[in-house]
Amino acid sequence: MNKITLYGFAISLYTGRARSYLIKAGLPYNEIPATSAHFFENVLPVAGPRTSYPTIETEEGDVIRDGAAIIEHYEAKNGRQFLPTTPKQKILSLLFDVIGAEGLLRPAMHYRWGYPEENQDFLKYHFECLLPDDREGGESTDDAMQRMRNACQAFGAAPDTVDVVEGLYMELLETLAAHFSASPYLFGGRPSIGDFGMIGPFFAHLGRDPKPLSLMQKKAFQLFRWVERMNRADADIGEFDCRDESYLLNDEIPITLIHLLKQLAVDFVPETEAASRCINRWLGANKDLQPETPILRGVGMCEFVLRGKTISALAQPYRFYLLKRVQDAFNTLSERHQDEVRRLLEQCEMLAVLDITIDREIVRRNNREVWL
Repeated sequence: MNKITLYGFAISLYTGRARSYLIKAGLPYNEIPATSAHFFENVLPVAGPRTSYPTIETEEGDVIRDGAAIIEHYEAKNGRQFLPTTPKQKILSLLFDVIGAEGLLRPAMHYRWGYPEENQDFLKYHFECLLPDDREGGESTDDAMQRMRNACQAFGAAPDTVDVVEGLYMELLETLAAHFSASPYLFGGRPSIGDFGMIGPFFAHLGRDPKPLSLMQKKAFQLFRWVERMNRADADIGEFDCRDESYLLNDEIPITLIHLLKQLAVDFVPETEAASRCINRWLGANKDLQPETPILRGVGMCEFVLRGKTISALAQPYRFYLLKRVQDAFNTLSERHQDEVRRLLEQCEMLAVLDITIDREIVRRNNREVWL
């Protein structure tokens, strides 16, 4: 049997999402860096110009770029084994996927690049592997690291926002630890699409880089166990009394998960609202944008207030590509189930996510997210 080839890196946030899925799905794969001649000559032209990893070559030789697309490919083939079927768990699972992939970039970037004394040697080692010195005309390791360090401010992790970013993150560690002390995964004894979204920032950045890793191990070791669990093929739930590797019965949403979503809403909702306004202004100024035009990583800076501090962050259309999956799934529910989900999201202070939209739809064509 041919194995999947995963092109990615240990320090890549988005690779962590795809890797964890392949592990938990029991799909044999080889992971290699996206640095080979074969990758640049044969894979990258098909993968597209946006961030090239994670990208896979399937068992059949097809190329798929982006963690969400990789997971969707195998979920569609294998009966959607990691998407809960009950309405509340299903909607929250898709919402956690957005939050993990897009809503936690600020603390992930801050704790990676804001502590050079603790992280520098660790990151330099990885970047030297990522960018070997013998490349002709390529970006140097130091230049690449400085570029990423500068990018922190694009995600709202600026010197004058450190107190807010770190304060929110320490509270988040506490709520995550509380949940994972009672449950192996977000919805019980089995990982979900939401778990895979969340593992991206909590593995590659926050669960491996020396500074945030030390914080997690000291202040949220139950969360650290979940990070370990998400990278093991078995369920790894030995410390829990319940050995049932399934989702919670009767569409149960534990109170710890409600507390977690309320904590995440403090940051996620105002940023999403501000980003939608910024993107819609940009779309209004670019009415001649042709269908099938690939989306940009960001289209401007949006501003919102967190605990009295103004945050300026890149408005990223991809967030709304993922968020529409939540909204589309909600629209398929019966009226009774929609009412149940609305009441739950209101309790979690996340009700707004059902209505925050941008003025043009984003779809996926030929490994690219493009405007309709």
